[in-house]
Amino acid sequence: MADSVPDAAALAGAILAGGASRRMGRDKAGMPIPGSSSDGSGPTTMAERMVEILSQRCDPVFVMAAQGQPLPDLRAKIIRDELRGLGPLPATGRALRAAAEAGARYAFVCAVDMPFLAVELIDDLARRAVETGAEVVLPWDGQDHYLAAVYRTDLADRVDALVAAGERKMRTLVVRSDAQRIVTLDSGASRWLTNVNTEADLRALVGA
Repeated sequence: MADSVPDAAALAGAILAGGASRRMGRDKAGMPIPGSSSDGSGPTTMAERMVEILSQRCDPVFVMAAQGQPLPDLRAKIIRDELRGLGPLPATGRALRAAAEAGARYAFVCAVDMPFLAVELIDDLARRAVETGAEVVLPWDGQDHYLAAVYRTDLADRVDALVAAGERKMRTLVVRSDAQRIVTLDSGASRWLTNVNTEADLRALVGA
């Protein structure tokens, strides 16, 4: 499906992996996915899985990680947080700036805990971004999914200004941008957008 997206949608990818994961009680990025291969034939951790998904559509792929956070060997560019505990907005800004410097007009930004994300969704968001020229295109299924969205990389300066003013929420960036929403109410899309917050969540999703 990726070859149907206009060339103007040259897209970087950014995986936000440096969160505290308080509900999980452990680092999500390095968490093994039950039933995944451990012999090198497939992804074994959440971070590896997300890099594999984004690499099918995005180039380059950045992983935004915390200082000192252990990560598996990833085929992605690793960018470490300058400070801990500031939330996803500063990491998104740094990712957008890195993507712009790499020559990408857009970046798909997502959390590290979405192991069933589908490339079809990334394609749909990227296509809408090109068609509308919107600064942000995000899925909506009763709520906005800020960390499964396409952002124009020239928003990096706006993010920096918001962060400097004390803002930490992704919602603030979207509210202050030209945002378009794609309604995704079918069960397949809901699975794509599911975040894994506990080990029980992951086991249930894999079993389903």
